[in-house]
Amino acid sequence: AKTTEFDCSPAVSQFDSVSNLVVFRTFFVGRPEPVFGCLWFLHMPVVDRPANQPGDYLVDYEEKVFPDVKAEPGEKALVTFHTVAFEGSIGLVNLLQASRLITKGFETSVLLYGPGVTLGVMRGFPKLGDAAFDGHLNFNARLQKFMDQGGKVYACRFALQALYGHSEKALMPGITPVNPLDVLDIVLMHRKEGAFILDTWTL
Repeated sequence: AKTTEFDCSPAVSQFDSVSNLVVFRTFFVGRPEPVFGCLWFLHMPVVDRPANQPGDYLVDYEEKVFPDVKAEPGEKALVTFHTVAFEGSIGLVNLLQASRLITKGFETSVLLYGPGVTLGVMRGFPKLGDAAFDGHLNFNARLQKFMDQGGKVYACRFALQALYGHSEKALMPGITPVNPLDVLDIVLMHRKEGAFILDTWTL
């Protein structure tokens, strides 16, 4: 039998450690001699840090880079929502921001238009107000807290009926339904007053 020697050391030298090394040969049609190569299995890196535990922290959560900006007396803010409930996190995140704007002293309003009206409709199962799963009523709860803080919420009538087949009665108590022409005017009104405007979109 013919013995062929094949040196894998050039390939092995590229690595710190090799646990298994296999020389393999490949036959090609029309070529009398096989082609030899090296196949090796590397050691996986060892993770030697302890497993995370409740109470651990992985970042510096106390450091704040920028100053805590507060509103001047009479300053206003408008947060608009053109996003679908449960289709992403941005709706919930900016509802939290809306509440934070109130705590900073801004007279804050929320505008729900287009798919954003889905944040303001009452929901639940089997009955309205019943949470079918953890987090089911997050949007209703955040809007309610925002209104309890003194925030105002407006929802576009066109989106309610034309897009989603809801009546005004589907809205949470405290939300004011508005004409579709009001959607632009409330933005322009806040712009004229020098208000801070935060737009929420899902593309």
